[in-house]
Amino acid sequence: MKQILIFVLFAALLCWLMFSPIYKHVLIVRQAVLQQEVDYLLEVGASGSYGYISGEMQEQSRQRMARFGMRPDEIEFELTAANGLAASDPSAPILRGTGISLTMSYPYENLFEIDRLIGLTPPLPNERMRAFGMKMSEYVP
Repeated sequence: MKQILIFVLFAALLCWLMFSPIYKHVLIVRQAVLQQEVDYLLEVGASGSYGYISGEMQEQSRQRMARFGMRPDEIEFELTAANGLAASDPSAPILRGTGISLTMSYPYENLFEIDRLIGLTPPLPNERMRAFGMKMSEYVP
């Protein structure tokens, strides 16, 4: 009986040790893609020729991230300007010196379920990884 118990515990630990680096790599890549996309959108949107991050730019961002295996419909954007105006309206761009902040989020998608094998509690299904950035607008009318 002891041998069976040891085998089951050892098998669970062995599975966790084998697959843990894989899902952590997926997590790190997804987080990096999110942060890179936030930085890119802010660089383009806050540039002197735009002053906003439109819905079309957000949709293009979703399609770029879909190339990395992310589901476009699960990506959420939270876009605000420091002065309280909508930072996504092309007809009213944010003027120079006003901050534009962008937060993008994506669900963990059960990446941590294997942690249950060793007794760790994975994130809740509604928890999301997030990337944040802020940049001052350079738009001058």
